[in-house]
Amino acid sequence: MADNIFSIKHSMLQKADKEKLLGQKGVVLWMCGLSGSGKSTVAKALESDLYERGLLSKLLDGDNLRTGVNSNLGFSDDDRLENIRRAAEVAKLFVENGEIVICSLISPTVEIRELAKSIIGAENFFEVYINASFDECAKRDVKGLYKKALNGEIVNFTGLDAPFEAPLSPFVELKTGEESLEMSKNKLLEKVLEVVKM
Repeated sequence: MADNIFSIKHSMLQKADKEKLLGQKGVVLWMCGLSGSGKSTVAKALESDLYERGLLSKLLDGDNLRTGVNSNLGFSDDDRLENIRRAAEVAKLFVENGEIVICSLISPTVEIRELAKSIIGAENFFEVYINASFDECAKRDVKGLYKKALNGEIVNFTGLDAPFEAPLSPFVELKTGEESLEMSKNKLLEKVLEVVKM
């Protein structure tokens, strides 16, 4: 099969061409954390602020991806890995287009996040840890998932009977259990503006 594939990638316009057109550097902000930690909320707030500054971004939210490109995947270890692989491949397409890509996915293990980084490229990959404790997320329980998991209705639930491995050295850590949304978003925005400037 691979013998019949002839990539035209190197004869196409490159990332630097698109960045020059947009006046920004393309990066991937890979936001990880427990369900309910605030990933989507911070991501949406960041997207709005970038838009107001004339910066083009694309938000790839885990739940949205699971209703489309990843709709055939479950939550087994293999499916979780494939979920991240596909998300990273999509993110790579947008970052090659010079866009700021905000990926909001639980991404529970170091191995899974390293896979995403290897696909996207370390120079474009910025890990953002949305840090809220299991108890804090269970208290919020915005989707009702914690109640189900604690009642045994959901198995292999991240943070309960499936592991969540905190990033060792993230680009930025947002303690959403202690900070307001505005504080968290502003802290992230400040760091992002530094790396997307031409």
